[in-house]
Amino acid sequence: MKKVRLEIVGLSYSQTQSGAYALVLGETTGSRRLPIIIGGFEAQAIAIELEKMSPSRPLTHDLFKTFSQTFDINVTEVLIYNLVEGIFYAKLLCNDGEKEVEIDARTSDAIAIAVRFKCPISTYEFILKSAGIVLDDEPIASTEESEQVAELSESPVSTSMDDYKGKSTEELKNLLQTALDEEQYELASKIRDELNQRKKS
Repeated sequence: MKKVRLEIVGLSYSQTQSGAYALVLGETTGSRRLPIIIGGFEAQAIAIELEKMSPSRPLTHDLFKTFSQTFDINVTEVLIYNLVEGIFYAKLLCNDGEKEVEIDARTSDAIAIAVRFKCPISTYEFILKSAGIVLDDEPIASTEESEQVAELSESPVSTSMDDYKGKSTEELKNLLQTALDEEQYELASKIRDELNQRKKS
């Protein structure tokens, strides 16, 4: 079966399921998008790695990577191989230098691991045909899809950006460290965005 290479296009709060997030994958050489509903924990895990944030303690997916690399096991590809009744099925293709092994995984976990190993994400053409959304415009037409990964805006820990604008840069840096220490990663990403915006000004 023909494989199609995918990349992460966006991550935003799900408008249809409370407490869930919409992860949007897009084909690298086309305009089709594959939206996948994932949980908040997995959304955090993906966002943290994409945004190059360093949690105070390793998350589960970080532990998996460290464990694998300690024993010279590399994840070479994540393959979304099936779609049954709206549920995506994925597997990790792993290699220890001698043999390749396929490990079944939830799609959200598989992608959180893929971004840590910087390995390709692929799916089959039939899955994109049945569940993909074709965009007429390039690059991203949907406002929901174009939200940046860090802007998981309707999280319970979200705080108005106006609260940050009145604080000094030093105060924001302290707040950022506190948020990281307390593993409030959505909040940390918002504070980081405000700091980055000030650097550009």
